[in-house]
Amino acid sequence: MTTPTDNLTKVHLDLPNHWWFKGESLWAKDLGGDLYEIQNIPFCAYGLNCGDVVRATPDGPDLKPEVRAVVKRSGNRTLRISFCDELSKEQQQPCLDALKSMGAELERANEQFVCVNVLPSADYDGIVAHLVQLEGEGSLEYETCEERVPGSFDYDPERDDDEGKD
Repeated sequence: MTTPTDNLTKVHLDLPNHWWFKGESLWAKDLGGDLYEIQNIPFCAYGLNCGDVVRATPDGPDLKPEVRAVVKRSGNRTLRISFCDELSKEQQQPCLDALKSMGAELERANEQFVCVNVLPSADYDGIVAHLVQLEGEGSLEYETCEERVPGSFDYDPERDDDEGKD
């Protein structure tokens, strides 16, 4: 992942059915020809990962490019964690340290919500098993972030919450 100071631009996604935000802007590297490489972990979008190359075009001259499709997958996979309200950031840290040691990259949205980028070289199944154990203990809830609605990055409000779990 890079930082916003690396001469990046923002691309946008409309998410009218999402349970948290109705849209998301992501940092992206402009590759030319309406192609962009996503440079941060999506906090809300489904079926989109850090490092994916997308096609994005603006809906108007003063608007951010709108992500239309994934052109090339990075191999990264996204997970999202919501820690229980009773756990402080200090109490969450052992879980986050364990995920990092298994090859995950993390971005924190707020005190309780953390996005996880699982690199292709990381042990995805081991990371998920760790999260399943912590979820069973009541420390957190997690979700996988594969595509929910074909051809869309949006949430499917008809979907059972447990369908995204492995």
